[in-house]
Amino acid sequence: MSDTDTRDPTSLRTPIVAVLGHVDHGKTSLLDKIRGSAVIEGEAGAITQHIGATAVPLDIISTIAGDLVDPDDFDLPGLLFIDTPGHHSFTTLRSRGGALADIAILVVDVNDGFQPQTLEALDILRRSETPFIVAANKIDTVPGWNANEDSPINDTYEAQSDRVRERLDENLYEIIGNLSDEGFSADLYWRVQNFQRNVGVVPVSAMTGEGVPDLLTVMMGLSQRYMKEEMEIDVAGPGVGTVLEVKEEKGFGTTVDTVLYDGTIRSDDQLVVGGQNEPIVTDVRALLQPRPLAEIRTESRFEKVDEVSAASGIKVAAPELADAMAGAPVRVVRDRDLDEVIAEVQAELADIAVDTAEEGVVVKADTLGSLEAMADALDDAEVPIVRAEVGDVAPRDVSVASTAEDGKQKAILGFNVDVLDDAEQRAGIEDVTIFTDEVIYQLIEEYEEYVEGIEQAQQDTILDNITRPARFRILPDHTFRQNDPAVVGVEVNSGTVQNNANVVKFDGNEPDRVGQVKGIQEQGEDVDEARAGNRVSVAIDGPTVGRQIEEDDELWIEIPEKHAKILEQELASEIPADELEALNMYLDKQRSRDPFWGK
Repeated sequence: MSDTDTRDPTSLRTPIVAVLGHVDHGKTSLLDKIRGSAVIEGEAGAITQHIGATAVPLDIISTIAGDLVDPDDFDLPGLLFIDTPGHHSFTTLRSRGGALADIAILVVDVNDGFQPQTLEALDILRRSETPFIVAANKIDTVPGWNANEDSPINDTYEAQSDRVRERLDENLYEIIGNLSDEGFSADLYWRVQNFQRNVGVVPVSAMTGEGVPDLLTVMMGLSQRYMKEEMEIDVAGPGVGTVLEVKEEKGFGTTVDTVLYDGTIRSDDQLVVGGQNEPIVTDVRALLQPRPLAEIRTESRFEKVDEVSAASGIKVAAPELADAMAGAPVRVVRDRDLDEVIAEVQAELADIAVDTAEEGVVVKADTLGSLEAMADALDDAEVPIVRAEVGDVAPRDVSVASTAEDGKQKAILGFNVDVLDDAEQRAGIEDVTIFTDEVIYQLIEEYEEYVEGIEQAQQDTILDNITRPARFRILPDHTFRQNDPAVVGVEVNSGTVQNNANVVKFDGNEPDRVGQVKGIQEQGEDVDEARAGNRVSVAIDGPTVGRQIEEDDELWIEIPEKHAKILEQELASEIPADELEALNMYLDKQRSRDPFWGK
C-alpha cells in the first residue's frame, strides 16, 4: 500500500491473486501489462514491487479500469499478484488449510485453447477450491483484428468487423466448451450473474491492453463481494506466511522469499519456519524488499525495512534456513509461547505429509503443495510411494529407490526439480530410472508407459518359455517317410506348432503321447514354427505311420498342466485367438476326464 493512503487499513488485507496457465500463453506479459499501465499513468511509485509479488493499489486499478471501477464502491486496498518464477506449481502453495492464493486468473491463449498445463492448472484449482476467472488472452492475434489500446472489451469488440467478431466468438465458445468438459459452468463474464457458481471468461490482450480494464474490474468485484470477510486480519498481530522460495543471497546467506498473508513481521522478530526434518526456530536478521525502480542503480538490489504487514511478499534473511522448504509455513512468535508456535507449524506440516508405503516409488517435488498434488495423482493412479520429499533428486534418493524388490518400483519421479550430477551417475550404476517433468499427469503417464513396457517384456519372456497350444491334421497321401522319424505333411488347424514340442493323440478323452516334433519344413525351408492355416511337412520322432498314427489323424501339441494354467490364467489376452481356441479345446478334453486339470 502506498504511504498516501489515508483509509484506515486496520482490518482488510489485499487479496492474493495467482496467475497460472500453459507455458507460453502469456502469464508474464499480462502481469507486465498491468504493471506497465500503471507506470504509464504516471503512477510509477504507487505500484510496489514485492519479493515474488506485485501490489496494485485500488486507486491505480480504478485509473486503469476507467469508468468500470468507482473506488468508493470498494473497501479492499487493491490486489497482490504472486509472480513466482514462471511456473504454475506455485498455485499448490498453501496457506493455513487451503491454497495460498485467494483467487486466480487462468490464462488461456484464445487461438491455442486448452493445453496440458491448462488442464493441470484446472485440476489444481479444483482440488484447492480456489475461485478463478479465465483470461482469454491474445485476442489481438485474431486475423483482421483492429487494436484499440487499453480499451474495455465491449468498446473494442464493437469496433471490429463482423468477420473478426465471428472468429473471436468461435474461439471463446470453444474455451467455454472446454471448461464445461472439465466440469466448470462458464460464460463470458458480462453474462455471469453468480460468480460463485459460474466461471467468468474475460477476453484480453496482454500486448494491447484491451480487456485489461475488465479483468481488473472483475477481480476487484469478485474479491470485494465474496472475500471481504476472509480479508479481515489482525494487522498488528504476529505474522503468518508461506515460503515461496529458498534462495542464497550474496551478503545475506540463505534467505526465504515469503508471502505474508496475516499480521506483521518485524526486523527483531523470532520465527518458526517449516523445515525438511523439523521446524526451524530462528531470528530475523533483515527484512528485504526490492528497491523502487528509480533507485535500482544503487549498490544493493534490496533495501532493509523494519516492518511489513499482510498481504505482501518479503525476503527474510535469518540464520539456520538451509533446510527450509518451499510451501512451508512461516510464523512469527512474538509474545506467544514458543512451543505452541512450533506445535502449530508441525501440525500444518503434518497436514501435508504424504502417506508412504513399505514399497513404492520415490517422489521429489519443488514445493510442499506440488508434492501433495503429486501424491494425490499417484494415489488416483494406484502407484504406491515409499518416500516423498521436497528438493532436487540427490544420491540418497537413488539409494532408497535401488532397494525396491520390484523392478518397476526402482524409479524416482521428480516434478519440476533438477537431478544432481552424482545422482544421475549413481542411478546409471544402480539401475534406477529417473523421470522428470513439469506437468504432473505427463510425469505419471511416462512412468505408467515404462511400467507397461516392463510388464510386456515379462509376459514375452514367459511366453518364450511356454509350450504353445496347437491342433493339426495329417494330410491324406502325404506320408514321406514311415518312421525314424516319421515325416508327414500336415495342416495346422489352430495354434502354433513349435519344434521340439511333444505330440499327443486323443483316444476319446485319454491323451496318448506318440512322439516329439524334430523338424518343420515349409516349401523345402527349415522353420521354427508353423501357424494356423499353414501346410508344412513335420518330422515326428517316435511313431510309425500306419501303427501309432494314421493319415487324416487329428494330433495335438501336448501342453504340460502347469503351462496350461499360466496360459489360461495369465496369458489368455496375449496369445492369438486361434491359439486360445486350441487351448480351450485341449482343456475341455482333459477336464472331461479330470475336472480340475490345469486349475
